Amino acid sequence: QVQLVESGGGLVQPGESLRLSCAASGIPLNLYSAGWYRQAPGKKREFVARITTNGYTNYADSVKGRFAIDRDNAKNTVLLQMNSLKPEDTAMYYCNVEVTQAGPSGVWGQGTQVTVSS
Repeated sequence: QVQLVESGGGLVQPGESLRLSCAASGIPLNLYSAGWYRQAPGKKREFVARITTNGYTNYADSVKGRFAIDRDNAKNTVLLQMNSLKPEDTAMYYCNVEVTQAGPSGVWGQGTQVTVSS
């Protein structure tokens, strides 16, 4: 089975940092592009960051310069370093791996909650 488990979320104050981790089982993450998405209450899920198999990255304008997506192939994980967090970053964060054989949207994790509040 292919499974993704996100971790690292929590409650932080504006300006602080968090590092999210997406641990994969059943697939080698280095063979797939992967990304992070987020969804706030009452809103649609939105793109945050993506990393390709060659390590190229792209980001939503709202997080560019503050967030960084990376891989740790030894641990078979995808990471999201989030710096200078803002209240508008508050959302459930989901990991996505583009395993197209699993469906058009790939494979998704269960999510980890990030809350930024003073």
